[in-house]
Amino acid sequence: MQTVTIISVGKLKDAFFEMASDEYLKRLKAFAKVNVIEIKAGVLPENPSENEINSVLEKEGEEILKKIPQSAKVVSLCIEGKLYSSEDMAKLLSDTALSGTSHIVFIIGGSYGLSEKVKARTSVRLSMSKMTFPHRLARIMLLEQIYRGYKINAGESYHK
Repeated sequence: MQTVTIISVGKLKDAFFEMASDEYLKRLKAFAKVNVIEIKAGVLPENPSENEINSVLEKEGEEILKKIPQSAKVVSLCIEGKLYSSEDMAKLLSDTALSGTSHIVFIIGGSYGLSEKVKARTSVRLSMSKMTFPHRLARIMLLEQIYRGYKINAGESYHK
């Protein structure tokens, strides 16, 4: 069984996001062992300078990198990443397993993204959309797409 880890900067603060996350985590148990690791988001002033942003990104990045298993395939959600269809996500999951890599890690950055060090550790840069979403919603969307990917690979009717 594949292991999926989602490393996310920030916590789910709203009950409706927690409920949605719990539902997809429950559904995913049939397909994979799924872990969610929350990294504390750095604190920035109202109008941060570029240096302040980079400093926070570096600190968050160091914490993220500590959580990535050495042998894992790493997928970072980045605005500059490649747009994936649900079928592409299904193929990513199956290709990762078929390559002999049993662990896939998805990384969701905070409101200013991810450090360059995290991006350098990444195998795939994935963009969910050309639109911008809060990281809490991005986590739910990612969980749903991972679930949909497994359902596609299983030949089940969830994906239409």
